[in-house]
Amino acid sequence: MAMELHRRFLFTNLSKIYFPKGEPTVIDLDSLSKDELVRLKSDVEKAIQSAEKRALQDARRAAEKAAAEFGFKLEELTGGEKTRAASPKKAGVAKYRNPQDPDQTWTGKGRQPQWFKDELAKGTDPAKLEI
Repeated sequence: MAMELHRRFLFTNLSKIYFPKGEPTVIDLDSLSKDELVRLKSDVEKAIQSAEKRALQDARRAAEKAAAEFGFKLEELTGGEKTRAASPKKAGVAKYRNPQDPDQTWTGKGRQPQWFKDELAKGTDPAKLEI
């Protein structure tokens, strides 16, 4: 039996995708309400994240097993820890302060804040704005 795959999915209910083992229920997405579609989308996104985590765990186990077959730990081969968390970026040290509002500062890096541009337009020397 050929099924239209475009705009149709197989479901037993809206929260679980059904892979046919018996008679699947076919739901036409055009017949669902917006709330049902939003819930379905959310469930699918969660399922994708879960599948990615499982795949990552499976890959790690396979890599650890392969390393163990040669008498190594995975960390020895990768030169690091099991998982490396990205180090959080540190806020830069403020170099300039707004004379009108001392709570507003700027590091001197990146885009100039509007208050800094306004002070320069007034003719203020940037050195006078330094902290």
